[in-house]
Amino acid sequence: MNSQSQSFHRVVIAGGGTAGWMTAALMSKLLGKQLDIKLVESEEIGTVGVGEATIPALLSYHNLLGINEAEFMAATNATFKLGIHFEGWKDVGQNYFHSFGNTGNDHWSAGFQHFWLKGRASGLARTYTDYNPETVAAFANRFAHVPNHALNHAYHLDAGRYARFLRAMSEKHGVQRIEGKIARVLTHEQDAGAARIGDIAALQMEGGQRIEGDLFIDCTGFRSLLLGETLGVGYEDWSYWLPCDRAVAVQTASVREAWPYTRSIAHPFGWQWRIPLQNRVGNGLVYSSKELSDADAPDMLRRNVEGELLTQPRVLKFLPGQRHRVWERNCVAVGLAGGFIEPLESTSIHLIQRHAIRLMQLFPAGGIRQPDVDEFNLQSKRDLEHIRDFIVLHYHVNARTDSALWKHVREMDVPASLRHRIALFRETARVFRPSDELFAENSWIQVMLGQGITPERHHPVADLMGPEELQRFLEDIRVRAQRIAASLPPHIDYVQQLCAPFRAAA
Repeated sequence: MNSQSQSFHRVVIAGGGTAGWMTAALMSKLLGKQLDIKLVESEEIGTVGVGEATIPALLSYHNLLGINEAEFMAATNATFKLGIHFEGWKDVGQNYFHSFGNTGNDHWSAGFQHFWLKGRASGLARTYTDYNPETVAAFANRFAHVPNHALNHAYHLDAGRYARFLRAMSEKHGVQRIEGKIARVLTHEQDAGAARIGDIAALQMEGGQRIEGDLFIDCTGFRSLLLGETLGVGYEDWSYWLPCDRAVAVQTASVREAWPYTRSIAHPFGWQWRIPLQNRVGNGLVYSSKELSDADAPDMLRRNVEGELLTQPRVLKFLPGQRHRVWERNCVAVGLAGGFIEPLESTSIHLIQRHAIRLMQLFPAGGIRQPDVDEFNLQSKRDLEHIRDFIVLHYHVNARTDSALWKHVREMDVPASLRHRIALFRETARVFRPSDELFAENSWIQVMLGQGITPERHHPVADLMGPEELQRFLEDIRVRAQRIAASLPPHIDYVQQLCAPFRAAA
């Protein structure tokens, strides 16, 4: 499949929101002088807008764009995020923390968890996360950028403001925004030349305008207007492993200082998020429609939030899974148009970022080549399936007995790739991760320990330490984490100080 190369420079992004403007910002920054980039969106069509928590990989995207952190945080009312507090996921009343960064000190032959397991068996070790500076700082509600012991962090942000922030950058680099609704997606017919038959030719707007392009980016959300509806790319359903198929979201006024982590609170019907921004809190329920009706969900959310409601709850329907291909012919799907898992580990914005960066790496300047398309689809599929396994892990390993949902996910047959990871850790405490996977070994360790998997043995290198040496080793790490946290200012004080110059300028 080779597109005509002489005119392959017109890019049309269908849809705005986080997906559209993240893609536009990166593409225009890198190739804005060589491309004609248009983004079509309608003010009448709202965006999903619940992706308000991020992971540390976003810092790499911001570095590529040259974004000033303080300016970005001031513009999006952002706060810092050091991890996620999982409440009631293992069982009712049992909590754990999944932090960013590393825990303890590894040996080249074995990770820190092996030394911790040895210490725990000897009565010498405390909770695993006591040895992680990010967790200690999170629970102390402290944060700062400290060069000698920088904390791995991400952000809580206002998704709508973030899209507008990126829009301003994109338009500065030449992106043309077109307001309006798409009435039809037009494809090349038989008389268009063999190389373009079946490709998308243009977007027909409701007002009659025709927007032609060579490459189309589908950012139309769950509808997948271009890739799914027009090009007919099918969808792989993952609802057996991920039975939650609804979300309802609302914003509330802050009633306490913003804390530097996301709260994820398990319920019989699913789970709830609480995401603190500088000026408000984002709240939502992710639930199974078999356990909680769409009519009852808004009231359930109202009963489980703090502070005055700033918006009215709205229910979103979704089907967990992925498109069979996210690049088909001259159309690439970014964001929800290509697949969706759920927001449990804040990966939605990351997947947008990965697709946008990958598209720049494989950009078809001289026309579309099938090997590029195949590689893009292969990498995208691998990304999503890895994240799927990590999310399924949270559900599958549980001891809750309060609903059919938790019983189903505990007893279901999980993907073989996840089954292997669980067995490997349970029997040997080992975790291995290919270099291109998102979640590192420590993420898997924290969640598997937190969900209640107790490894049967540890690596023999841990036995080389005697009790006194092992105790000193563990205690030095724990005390260092405490000292780092104690040296930091209160989280919200630091955020306000960081953002103040840009608020004053505005």
